[in-house]
Amino acid sequence: MAKRKAEEPPKGAPAWQSTFADLMNLLLCFFVMLFAMSDIDKQKFELIAASFTQSFSVFSGGAQAIGDGLLISNGVSQLNELDEYMTTMGKSADQTTEEKDKIEEVKEEQLKESENLSELIEEALKEQNMEGMVDVDFTSQYVSLTLNGALLFDSGSADIKTDSLPILDKIGVILKKYGKSIIEIEGHTDNVPIHTSRFADNNELSSARALSVFKYLIETADLDPAMVKHSGRGEYVPIADNSTEVGRAKNRRVEIKIYHTLSTY
Repeated sequence: MAKRKAEEPPKGAPAWQSTFADLMNLLLCFFVMLFAMSDIDKQKFELIAASFTQSFSVFSGGAQAIGDGLLISNGVSQLNELDEYMTTMGKSADQTTEEKDKIEEVKEEQLKESENLSELIEEALKEQNMEGMVDVDFTSQYVSLTLNGALLFDSGSADIKTDSLPILDKIGVILKKYGKSIIEIEGHTDNVPIHTSRFADNNELSSARALSVFKYLIETADLDPAMVKHSGRGEYVPIADNSTEVGRAKNRRVEIKIYHTLSTY
């Protein structure tokens, strides 16, 4: 019986190789597109390039600049214009230091502005015999006036006490005179749970108290509503220990923050 002649393999690459090659091309295009859409930190890029220079002799494809293109050298162990590159890197470091110094300078100016505003407000409170009624503090961004919650409200209530209205009137005069930027009114409570027909929890109570002070000051002090904010912070920003009655009393408060003209609010 005659032997069957073996079939010759098909010419060219197998079909799977063509499909695989197409897939690789598509993936390459995809990652090139992602790279083109991304932002490159120039300083980090140059640091990486310098590191590769020392280890693998990577040097610029152009004659002078490292940013013109990177090649793996064949036996070349130096980076073209290395001295010039290192000098440029030194300048970049100096610029970074200058920027940090500038930021610190701005912070110092902001803190000084807050301190000056705080002194003016304390003097105004002293003139109106309100020194013990309002605590004054400041940061680099604002001066805060803290009023005890018991001074303004009855327990579990967001209605301002009638006998505390003259205090808010004097506060309004100060805000009108010195509040040149954003004013923020914050309500705070202790951590004792509350649940009444009007307020489900401390968040609602603190928000309602801040809103009451906001409405009164807008109506009586002729403040611009667009420049005044109000918010309830609940029990989450205590300034004293909630495990004692004295601490809880301090945490039940209303804070009025006066941002100055140099703040980055």
